[in-house]
Amino acid sequence: MEWQADSFEFKKYQISKDRTAIDFIYQLIFKDGKKLDFIEKIFLPQAIPSTVSSNLLNKVLENLHLILGISYYKLYCPRNINTQYFLTEEQINFWNTVYTKGLGEFFYKNKIDFRGLGLVDFGPVPESRERSTIQGSTFKKEKDKTLIGIGGGKDSIVMAELLKEQRKNITGYVLKNKNSDFAIQKKVLELMRIDYLVVEREMDKKLFNLNKKPGSFNGHVPISAIYAFTGLFLALIYGFSEVILAQEKSANEGNVKYLGETINHQWSKSEEFEQMFQRYVKRFVTSEVTTYSILRKYSELEIIKEFAKQEKYFSVFSSCNKNSKINNKIDKLWCGQCAKCAFVFLTLAAYLPKDKIIKIFGKNLFADESLLPLYKDLLGRGQMKPFDCVGTFKEANEALSLVISKGEFNEDIIIKNLNLDLKT
Repeated sequence: MEWQADSFEFKKYQISKDRTAIDFIYQLIFKDGKKLDFIEKIFLPQAIPSTVSSNLLNKVLENLHLILGISYYKLYCPRNINTQYFLTEEQINFWNTVYTKGLGEFFYKNKIDFRGLGLVDFGPVPESRERSTIQGSTFKKEKDKTLIGIGGGKDSIVMAELLKEQRKNITGYVLKNKNSDFAIQKKVLELMRIDYLVVEREMDKKLFNLNKKPGSFNGHVPISAIYAFTGLFLALIYGFSEVILAQEKSANEGNVKYLGETINHQWSKSEEFEQMFQRYVKRFVTSEVTTYSILRKYSELEIIKEFAKQEKYFSVFSSCNKNSKINNKIDKLWCGQCAKCAFVFLTLAAYLPKDKIIKIFGKNLFADESLLPLYKDLLGRGQMKPFDCVGTFKEANEALSLVISKGEFNEDIIIKNLNLDLKT
């Protein structure tokens, strides 16, 4: 392919005078010398306290700058990336992995040979970069004050209810696009009866305009990594002692092999990323904030079995990603056509009666013959595991066995076909 941009630069970030907003500035430099700047704005629910040390604030904002930049970098995937930040070899290796594995699905779908990109090559590392970066990174925190990520789906609901049972002092946080709706998360949070913080992202409009033009790339970014760094930022400025996310063990399974690497749609939700992130934060940001997923040890079926006990959320939750795209208003909870809808319907059907499932989704997905290829993909009988936040082949087949044993859906076209496959 012909590369249209020679380099990508992390220029700077700047905090507004009232300390309620931050601008993150990036620049693409093209072969003809043309330069194009991008500004992403983050709006905070409360001003950054003056008591937060500038050293700590700079550390966390540098890393937030680096992760947010992935959306602008992938427009043209230039070979060179530049930043003024002092990064150690260990930090460079971390970001190299985040950019390569986090963009794995993007590379696969756009047929990009990432092996030749030299991704996240920040250039030679001066001796000064090897000095310790953790000194002076303490902050004022409140003991046992926990921040949790809320997406509005079954996982964050199960997480919150588990933590409430443990009598944790929890506050939710939501990351949303400015001027977009977050009605689902708001309704879920109201039922949780917990306090919450809302952070707004205003992505540069030039990004979306360029995505419509030939020669640019578009696709999946590691959004859970962005959530993780955002949660860390909020914890550090508002005094939380830990950040907990709702990521289950099935996120460890990939989708397909590409150029010798396993491509995993859920890589930034995986245990590999979680452990990398934990080490990175402790080593280069602060050792005083604990970050982890409370659902890591659970399978999708174990999580859905717990969720099935939370009937008060049935009419407000949604795990469908198609209805929460950038800049789109959410007008319904489930599209009824995507892999996530199909998988959640399948797993819920293993534990809830038929009438309740149909009421949640507004239709019987097992009666829609057009979804048969999708269900075969989810069960490992089709082309490949769908690029969505779905469980493993084993979990899907276990759910199907439970559904068949219950018998309520056995006359529906999807279950008839899948059951026939099992017998032949």
